[in-house]
Amino acid sequence: MMDEKKLEHYRRVLLDQLRQRTEHVRDEQAAALEFARADDGAKDSVDMSLRDVNQEIAFRLGEHESRMVADIDQALLRMDEGSYGTCERCGKPIDERRLDAMPTARYDAACQTIIEANQGLEDMPTL
Repeated sequence: MMDEKKLEHYRRVLLDQLRQRTEHVRDEQAAALEFARADDGAKDSVDMSLRDVNQEIAFRLGEHESRMVADIDQALLRMDEGSYGTCERCGKPIDERRLDAMPTARYDAACQTIIEANQGLEDMPTL
């Protein structure tokens, strides 16, 4: 189990990331809504297509940020439950270097590699 000082360090990191991501999501959603409302004088199909692409990009950025916020929320919940820093797959401690690089990590490096390899196999077409 992780000591309180390290746990508090990761909590501060996660809360800071949560604040930044939440602000970014709010900004991206406002930008996407602005694209949707703007009558920029697009008259031909190329102008309208470009506007649609810009709007889609803004929405996708917002979705990505929203997923990041959810990952941070889950990490904070694991802290409250006492399971933060423990691999959800094998139960071993997650290396602190991994948590420094990705404070939302749910798996240790070995299990993450296995999960990603299995996902690649699932994406392969079957005959």
